[in-house]
Amino acid sequence: MTDAPSEDARKIDALLQVMARLRSPDGGCPWDLEQNFRTIAPYTVEEAYEVADAIERGDMNGLKEELGDLLFQAVFHAQMAKEEGLFTFGDVAQEIADKMIRRHPHVFGEVDMRSADEQTAAWEEQKAEERKAKGKDGLLDDVPAGLPGLTRAVKLQKRAGRVGFDWPDARSVLDKIAEETEELKEAMDAGEKDHIEEEFGDLLFVLANLSRHLDIDPESALRRANEKFIRRFRHIEKTFAERGESLADARLEEMEAVWDEAKAMDKGNP
Repeated sequence: MTDAPSEDARKIDALLQVMARLRSPDGGCPWDLEQNFRTIAPYTVEEAYEVADAIERGDMNGLKEELGDLLFQAVFHAQMAKEEGLFTFGDVAQEIADKMIRRHPHVFGEVDMRSADEQTAAWEEQKAEERKAKGKDGLLDDVPAGLPGLTRAVKLQKRAGRVGFDWPDARSVLDKIAEETEELKEAMDAGEKDHIEEEFGDLLFVLANLSRHLDIDPESALRRANEKFIRRFRHIEKTFAERGESLADARLEEMEAVWDEAKAMDKGNP
């Protein structure tokens, strides 16, 4: 006699059935039926950011909803793969379960690793073996091209740093930032758009490296700066609205004065 499926398993099965119905040629949703891996991929990335946003805001009810949206993306891709005879959602689940077991021999095997550093080293060694098995011998080969630029820059730099191709500390990176800033100024003086873009990219790349040396996630830091900008700009809008004045008619100096007020109010909430 087999065990009855768990409540979670039943709920997952119900979700899979919903997805199959949406993709059914017989009465399914026309929009869902038109989609393919490429058209759905941007939504998958967007939902991952929605998850991060809910976490950043400490919204646990929102997190539950956004995790559901992200799970639906995985189910959507798996359904399309199943239709093409490639793999199923079950295969996806088994693949990640096997990978986690393989990468945690200290938990699921008999390897004794007592420190986080030992576990990290073993994890990276296992990943290197997996890359080699896939024919990706280069250290940077499997850093996804679809990652946000700053996140990918950090991953590339971290990989190169494993073999010693790295600055010794954060202050050394600051010197490089000054150098790249001067090169950007020279490009701007020359007025060549392509060269300006190249030098600006170099500067961003080094800034991403600084974030790594400071143990800061650059995407998180930028999201925080974005929210700060929104908060302070809204104060400008509110102030001018209360005065009965239009921002479109305001002088920059007037807006900057109100911005400084917002900065002063923001000291306890950077």
